[in-house]
Amino acid sequence: MIRKSSWIVLALSGLLLAAVPVAAHHAIAAQYDMDKAGEWTGTLKKMEFINPHSMLHLDVAGPDGKVTEWVFQTTNAGTLRTRGLARTGAGSLEVGAKYTVKGFAARNGNPMGFLRVLVFPDGKELTFWFGDPNGN
Repeated sequence: MIRKSSWIVLALSGLLLAAVPVAAHHAIAAQYDMDKAGEWTGTLKKMEFINPHSMLHLDVAGPDGKVTEWVFQTTNAGTLRTRGLARTGAGSLEVGAKYTVKGFAARNGNPMGFLRVLVFPDGKELTFWFGDPNGN
């Protein structure tokens, strides 16, 4: 027969193991500056449906005309699918088309950002993130 203290230790161990993935996740505000909200319009170069965060690559022309590839992090591939995006076929993004990203710029100044809203060429908007700056 297992003693009561053994059950308590077992239960606490289970709780600690369940908390490991939560501790590994990071707040959006750690990498992206919530005070640097902006919009970027450019030509879609590539969309990566990957986990844990998908990436959208956009060629954005600066004020001087120089084109820079921006990489925007967003939610995971499964959530993209539930929002109606697909890798191919109906619901897929069109490489070479113009899209606008609304989101937050990287803290380190690199051409990276966090995608909050994607605006399609026809003006339709798709929101990916509703949370607070701490990633909740």
